[in-house]
Amino acid sequence: MLVIGLSPGGTGDARIRATIPYLSKYIPGNPIIVAQYMPGAGGRTAANHMYKAVKPDGLTIGNAGTGLVTNGVLGAAGVGYNVDKFIYLGSPDSIVHWVFATRKEAGLSNLAKLKAVSGIRIGAQSVGHTIYITGRLFAWLLGLKETKYVTGYSGPEIDLALMRGEVDGRANLADTVLQRNSDWIEKGLVDFHSIIGVPKGNRHPRFAHLPELEGFARSEKERKVLALLRGLRQAGSAYVVPPGTPNDRVEILREAMRKTLKDPSFHREFKKLSGEEATPILAEEQEKVLREIPRGPVIQTHIVQNVQTTQKDGLVLRLVVFLTSGRNRNSIHAKIGFHR
Repeated sequence: MLVIGLSPGGTGDARIRATIPYLSKYIPGNPIIVAQYMPGAGGRTAANHMYKAVKPDGLTIGNAGTGLVTNGVLGAAGVGYNVDKFIYLGSPDSIVHWVFATRKEAGLSNLAKLKAVSGIRIGAQSVGHTIYITGRLFAWLLGLKETKYVTGYSGPEIDLALMRGEVDGRANLADTVLQRNSDWIEKGLVDFHSIIGVPKGNRHPRFAHLPELEGFARSEKERKVLALLRGLRQAGSAYVVPPGTPNDRVEILREAMRKTLKDPSFHREFKKLSGEEATPILAEEQEKVLREIPRGPVIQTHIVQNVQTTQKDGLVLRLVVFLTSGRNRNSIHAKIGFHR
């Protein structure tokens, strides 16, 4: 069984649908892999289930999307797992680009107009989803005023909401836009404002004209936020099994993933379904990326939610950087508001 922490129909689901047949092909006995969708809370619902409820026998694999690592490292509310104790199998995606766009009818054709308005509505799947967090970062560093966040959609539903005027803007993967919404570009239905490349300096050929979000950072702390986001995303959409899974079964699954990620026909299918080139990261490299994300006594970053009654969605994200000395655990707290 494969527990999927995403809604059907989005890019993350397309990546998984491309991967399942090849994992089945390379696992001895060619088992039928049944998909169990468990969306919610930016992947936390599925990740918590994998960590707490799934028997560690190697018969159930999980993919909670990129939110598994992001929410685990950031200590998001509702996380009931230790991200470092999951056993990682690898991922087909580690290089991405996000773009931020607004609907043409909103009249926000350039950054000056975008910054001048208040209260634009930004669509996302759920609080804690990578698209939600990325949308927050775009709004924060671009200096948008009093943004509202509208959640509860699947990825394709956000696109529909944007065209219907239910929301004014959204963050999305650049390749997803090209795959799913090429008419937005052909017909000029949206205005694109900025891009984030992972890893840093990786330019997208179709969106190379967009300003990189890092260029809007005004301080070293803001640049560190983006560096952290890039580090989190390079771990990919991780396939995992619960801690305690026997080593021999882990190795069977890792070897199946290695063979999948090397198979040229898998790469063709991945491109066909997701619109992206596969950019694999193997289990050992994933674990290395996780170890190198700043945490613990050096820099530990949390995203916390506070209620602000003047905002319709009632949520304000703040990045809280805990700088601790190596000699003791007393923390120095520096809060950076996600609204300037």
